[in-house]
Amino acid sequence: SKASDALLGDSLASAEAALSNADELEEVRTRCEVQAVELLALETPLARDLRQVVSSIYIVEDFSRMGALGMHVANAARRRHPDPVVPEEFIGFIKELSRLVDNMSDKIRQILITPDADIALDLASDDDAVDDLHHHIMRILTSRPWPHSARNAVDLALLSRFYERYADHTVNVAARLVYFSSGLQPEEYIQKRKHEEIEADVERRWAELERQFRRSSSDEDPII
Repeated sequence: SKASDALLGDSLASAEAALSNADELEEVRTRCEVQAVELLALETPLARDLRQVVSSIYIVEDFSRMGALGMHVANAARRRHPDPVVPEEFIGFIKELSRLVDNMSDKIRQILITPDADIALDLASDDDAVDDLHHHIMRILTSRPWPHSARNAVDLALLSRFYERYADHTVNVAARLVYFSSGLQPEEYIQKRKHEEIEADVERRWAELERQFRRSSSDEDPII
């Protein structure tokens, strides 16, 4: 969020605030890895606990990469300051990319606190929206006359890629959380959910038939 503020608002202060998190992020990543190793080595965790520890190792690595991508965005804003990084007519694209990945980050926070495989799977559709924007920006850069400098084109291509990769990492985290909460990979969980929905639909239809049968039986004249 701070990196996007720096980029969209030409704010050097926001860029510096984002970059100042580098040491703290690295310290948290290292601490998490040490704790994970200690748990595996000393606590002999049960199956669910083991899933949590292993999932956490991967999640921390994804978060670390997300932090690095945010710093790439902040560095771009600081490097070009006081000039804007993105031409005015493309600001809307970057604002939407920022909004989408912020929403994805909020969902990740939510399911880290309260694991929910169904919400985790929703991030795949959010990622599709980010991919669509990224591909559109790349089409603009490669298929249309470009009225700005080559530097602007390179900056926009890189920034779009940074947001696209950030979204990919949130999907990776979501997949780990699906595995942690259900013990299934996302594809397996989707198949299981579809099977359960089919079974529930069959049960509803049988229940409706039974209600109709009982009503029709009660409406018949009594046998004399």
